[in-house]
Amino acid sequence: MPLNIDWQQILLHLFNVALLFAILYFLLYKPVHKFMDERAEKYEKMKNDTENRLAEAEKTKAEYEKQLARANAEIDELKAKARSDMAKAADASRLNAENEAKNIISAARTGAESEKKKIIDEARGEIGDIIASAAQKLVSESTAAAYDEFLTAAEGSDTDE
Repeated sequence: MPLNIDWQQILLHLFNVALLFAILYFLLYKPVHKFMDERAEKYEKMKNDTENRLAEAEKTKAEYEKQLARANAEIDELKAKARSDMAKAADASRLNAENEAKNIISAARTGAESEKKKIIDEARGEIGDIIASAAQKLVSESTAAAYDEFLTAAEGSDTDE
């Protein structure tokens, strides 16, 4: 044996190394590799679930935005209808107020005319009474004055005789 090489020892060492690699493969590499594969699969599954949920959330968001747009359009339509109804109600109320004002003015004019006629009739009656009273006083004064003159003249003719 040159160089002190024992083939039996080399083969035994090779067998030990092969046995060590086989044991390490089954005890360490295979379980760690299996754990790593399961972990990678778990994270891939979580990634896919997250992507699916994100896509679902975006789809739901799009649906909500469509519903919101429809609701806004409906609100705008209802606002326009309410404005129209309010304008109609305001016009009707204004027309009603105008008609009521016309009726009040007409009633006031009628009342004023009747009051005017009543006042004129009362004034005519009072004027007639005043004229009659004045005429009576005038007649009574002129009659009294004429009677006094007659008496004076009669006394004066008695004295002349």
